[in-house]
Amino acid sequence: MPDGYSVSIGAQVGQHDNSHTGERAAAPGKGTGAPGKGTGAAGNGSGEPGKGTGAAGIAGPRRRPSLPHVPHAGLLVVLVLIVVFAVTQTDAFLTSTNLINVLRQVSVVAVIAAGLTLLMTAGGMDFSMGSNVSVTTAVAAQLVSHGHSPWLAIVVAMALSIAIGLVNGLVVTYTAVAPFVATLASATMLDGLALLIINGLSISIGTRLSWLGNGKTFGLPHLLIVAVIVLALTAFVMRYTSFGRDAFAIGGNEDVARLSGIRVSRDKLLLYALAGGLSGLAGIMLLSRLAASSPGTGGLTLQLTAVAAVVIGGTSLAGGKGSIPGTVLGVVLLGVVANVLNLLQISSFYQQISVGAVLLVAAIANLLQRRRS
Repeated sequence: MPDGYSVSIGAQVGQHDNSHTGERAAAPGKGTGAPGKGTGAAGNGSGEPGKGTGAAGIAGPRRRPSLPHVPHAGLLVVLVLIVVFAVTQTDAFLTSTNLINVLRQVSVVAVIAAGLTLLMTAGGMDFSMGSNVSVTTAVAAQLVSHGHSPWLAIVVAMALSIAIGLVNGLVVTYTAVAPFVATLASATMLDGLALLIINGLSISIGTRLSWLGNGKTFGLPHLLIVAVIVLALTAFVMRYTSFGRDAFAIGGNEDVARLSGIRVSRDKLLLYALAGGLSGLAGIMLLSRLAASSPGTGGLTLQLTAVAAVVIGGTSLAGGKGSIPGTVLGVVLLGVVANVLNLLQISSFYQQISVGAVLLVAAIANLLQRRRS
């Protein structure tokens, strides 16, 4: 017998039973006259008081109006408090020169954080992105300093960075090595490779990329414009494309995603390649701002800053949750903190301490939130 037919029969039987039940419940009310109609299914036979009970049952207890949910409200409050503190402590904070400098500095971190947000949402991790930046700046600086076209240097550096990301993806996807271990090993090798490329020296490129590092359009730094474009495209991919939705599904449960028809291996390779490519772009941006590649450019410090910004923004370390607006707030927060410390002439060593402390607190909060949910 078809399912629809059996459901129809069941509905008819249910209606028939309900009609008889109603008749039996209404019967006691007949002895009390017209008011007995108010009792209905309550069957009290008491007439009018039944209406009050029924009305209360329908209305139910009143609920207090809840406050509207503001995404990342905690981050916004902390950022506002830091800005207010900075304004009260130094007049240089709100100057246009200082604000543009902050925007230039956070733009490089923002590009790395964008790729890391998408990757971590899918349950991945790449600790070699900062070291990838080191290699990218070293290769591009050597090419430009030897007279090659800056555009050729950009293309070669970008291709190399994508290849590095793809290798990480192959190792993580087709071996049992954890992403943390695989990419940390890659970071160590890339740091050594960067030093070999520049021979431990500082390689200057002069003003060959100053149009990117120091140029402006409508008063906005070119580095900021590039970062905004990258962030906007990443947010669009995560929210409105099947690739972005697949990343959330893979991060939520990789096995279920695979059984549902998602090409997990392909998507993970693309995610790691994308992370590598954005690392290369960040390396070019950093080289254009510094006009030189030196030992220590990029590396672990830059990597940890990006990871801290992403985790502060609410992206889950276990995957399945992430947002670009949260990442942007995390990047700006860390950039403002570093800038305030500089303006107050506090030792730069405290900047590293602050980044590590913020990362630890954010990781603990992330874990507690996941347990609560």
